[in-house]
Amino acid sequence: MAYSIAIDVGGTFTDVVAADGGELFTGKVPSRPNDEAAAVLAAVDSVAGHYGLGREDLLRRTGFFVLGTTVVTNAMLEYDGVPTGLITTEGFRDVIEMRRGYKESLFDLTLPAPHPIVRRRFRRGVTERIGYAGDVVVPLDEDQVRAVARDFKAAGIESIAVCLLFSFVNDAHERRIAEIVAEEYPECFVTLSADVLPQVREFERVSTTVVNAYTSPMLKRYLERLDVALRDAGFGGSLVVVQSNGGVMDVAYSAEHGVDAVLSGPAGGVVAAVALGERSGYRNIITADMGGTSYDVCLIHDGKPAVGVDNWISRYRVAVPLVDIHTIGAGGGSIAWVDEAGALRVGPESAKASPGPACYGRGGTRPTVTDANLLLGYMDADLFMGGAMKLDRAAAEAAFDEHIARPLGISVHDAAIGVFRIANSGMSNALRYVSVSRGRDPRDYALMAFGGAGAIHAGIQAVDLGIKTILVPRNASVLSAFGGMVADFKVSRVQSFVRPAAGTGADELSEVFRRVQEEAERLLPEAESTRLERFVDMRYEGQVQEVIVPLNTRTRRISDVSLSRAVRDFHELHEELYAHQRPDQPVQIVSIRVVLTGFRQTAAPGTARKFAQEDPGAARLGTRPVYFESLGTVDTPVYDGPQLEPGNVVAGPAVIHEPGTTIVVCDGQEAMLDQYETYVIEVVG
Repeated sequence: MAYSIAIDVGGTFTDVVAADGGELFTGKVPSRPNDEAAAVLAAVDSVAGHYGLGREDLLRRTGFFVLGTTVVTNAMLEYDGVPTGLITTEGFRDVIEMRRGYKESLFDLTLPAPHPIVRRRFRRGVTERIGYAGDVVVPLDEDQVRAVARDFKAAGIESIAVCLLFSFVNDAHERRIAEIVAEEYPECFVTLSADVLPQVREFERVSTTVVNAYTSPMLKRYLERLDVALRDAGFGGSLVVVQSNGGVMDVAYSAEHGVDAVLSGPAGGVVAAVALGERSGYRNIITADMGGTSYDVCLIHDGKPAVGVDNWISRYRVAVPLVDIHTIGAGGGSIAWVDEAGALRVGPESAKASPGPACYGRGGTRPTVTDANLLLGYMDADLFMGGAMKLDRAAAEAAFDEHIARPLGISVHDAAIGVFRIANSGMSNALRYVSVSRGRDPRDYALMAFGGAGAIHAGIQAVDLGIKTILVPRNASVLSAFGGMVADFKVSRVQSFVRPAAGTGADELSEVFRRVQEEAERLLPEAESTRLERFVDMRYEGQVQEVIVPLNTRTRRISDVSLSRAVRDFHELHEELYAHQRPDQPVQIVSIRVVLTGFRQTAAPGTARKFAQEDPGAARLGTRPVYFESLGTVDTPVYDGPQLEPGNVVAGPAVIHEPGTTIVVCDGQEAMLDQYETYVIEVVG
């Protein structure tokens, strides 16, 4: 019997999903911030215990092991990457600091510069120059490169980013620099912009390349250690890592492309949302993943998640294709505090896995969103994680009393309400950011809430944004791990190709696509079948930003008709995004993109179950006081989620306890468990 295991490492808990060809097993173990591999192995042990096997016996029978990791994310959030150097064209070493003039807060004169992940003394310009057409204007000074490599070795630099002017047109000098560094300093990790982002725009290119150099060695060492530990324990299958583009890739690729895993964990949840939404009949979805440290949201339109190439991670631009996830510091562990002006604030600092919220009883003394949810009645101290972990209500009250209630001169109950409202406001604004600010009306989408705490707050966000339907998968608390289980291999590649659309020949465009496609095919692991998607980045001449336009063609060759249709589609997409189009304005192609998906045999998401009666009475546990914004604190029916059957209807106000999550059904809302194990909550008010 072949098992599949998928693990997602979060800030508070490490989630695991396993399949043996039948029912899925889901579980959680505490994360270990300083030893992610230990948490992964603990999750493996929980799977082994469920199936009555030892760790070695389970791993010998496991064919596929999927990992969603926070190694790269944490390295950027905590600026804890490896010592990194940069080799660039002479005169351009400060591009990384100039940032094209971008400033997060235009009117804050005291805004500090970003933390330098490459210090200026380790940013070296070398004599060379490639022209805009790809010709060599100034030969590469190889002796200078050797001297830089030796200096970096003496200074303890562990990783070098190489980003030369116009290397996206001709990468010969970058390739030669890599060869020289390998001769002088063979143990150093080297990242070439020509491999990471061969695309126009100097700042985006150098920033993305530097982030890859800064984070990849850590990810590489971690994956190698984990791979060895799994192999030593008998694992003989495939170890793959969830990528930020929504696919998975093998260890060999992931170890060299850390920047592609910067959103590894959250991307898995979006993949799962696509699969589960499709199954339940919803292709337009806004996802809301609320875990212990963050609240991650993404818009899925017509069954496809938004993909961004203009992301910022810890104030550094990352321009590789990433599932467009917007993150705020509003997780269950987000700490509530009173600032110097006496204003109540929530986050972004988190209690993390250790010590965790005060109610966890692990030494935490500061109030969090989770503590507020317990005090307001949404959570049950005896039913958390299916009863496997008891919560300490008295500790939550003490934390709120000391840090919020007494400083503000209010009751503990009112302090908890204040934290709840502030957290909800931030979450609603995050949902507006990925919908309204992108030209999408949230009322046209269902809200899928997951993560351990997402379904507690989703009812409030739905009312705030006019959303009519909320979806909560039964396995909501481990949905990112489940996404890794069902994800396919995926390679995303981009290549600059700056041409006026009207003057571009179909044969020339076809040749560029052919080269990029062959590179993607070389990187893609062996798969049962593949799907090729091609895109062109277009803009009106003189614009700064582009629109990514799908290129609709069924053949490898691009025809004049296909290109003309892409121009027409560009005008329509521009109007959809920006509320206007200029058909009379010349259109320019800036880059071409290829997404190659390799389909693999994944664990089936489950078969449909038969509907039972609507009456949920058999699952009712009783009542308890719960706070609702429009009702105050009222005695509220409480239901045992595992006892609910498809077709059961729960009218709000009500609380449903699943082992990994709690679902709050507000007044004016009605929840029904559908045949695919997803709660569908209809919103009236």
